[in-house]
Amino acid sequence: MSSQTLPEAFRLRAGNFNLLVLRLLDPRPEAVLPALGDQFRRAPGFLRFAPIVIGLADLEAAPEEVDFRGLVEGLHKLEIVPIGTSGGSQAMKQAAQHAGLPPLRAVGAEAEPAPPPEAIPVPPAAAATEAAPRPDFSGSGRAAMLVAEPVRSGQRIYAQGADLIVTATVNAGAEIIADGNIHVYGALRGRAVAGAADDATARIFALNFDPELVAIAGFYAVREGLGDAPIGKPTQVRLEGEEMRFAPLG
Repeated sequence: MSSQTLPEAFRLRAGNFNLLVLRLLDPRPEAVLPALGDQFRRAPGFLRFAPIVIGLADLEAAPEEVDFRGLVEGLHKLEIVPIGTSGGSQAMKQAAQHAGLPPLRAVGAEAEPAPPPEAIPVPPAAAATEAAPRPDFSGSGRAAMLVAEPVRSGQRIYAQGADLIVTATVNAGAEIIADGNIHVYGALRGRAVAGAADDATARIFALNFDPELVAIAGFYAVREGLGDAPIGKPTQVRLEGEEMRFAPLG
């Protein structure tokens, strides 16, 4: 028997990935899947092969009323890859797990809320020192992620808890997502999703507005539904109720 050491075949490392969440508002696959399919027909390639998390927190149905297996099969047919669940009751999580959807938890999150730390007196000299604020280039009061390179087709960028500033082109087939506002100081030709954390006040700004799809807080408009939007010109997009409004910049 050889004592030669075999080369290392793999390594395991913890990772932190930004994933989109499909928040279920209706427990019936026959209601969810056709709506998703309709969105796909209007925006080809949107979410194709994207890994997503099934959000259960908004469901009021009993666990036995949710056809998780039917939902998983339907999502796979739409070329969406469900990888697990977030939120929901323990019984709901167990029902989903039987269909191959394990409960997921953010990296570093506690299983149970930790008790608040006991207050410790701070000497006056130390109390005068404050942490430096995070840089903000957006004017919204949020931190901002800055992307200075073109966003290529097939690339997806997510500014979690922040605005997103792109100083180059967002190419067709690319997707940019932000929990806050999106600023594109170039051509916006791909897909832009602002207010991804349900911020209906978020806006999208582009110096050359020619997108495949824009969305704010879950409300979408695809290229064919942009109406009188100033295509190819400086544009801002905002929500007014449930209607998307397009206005020239400047």
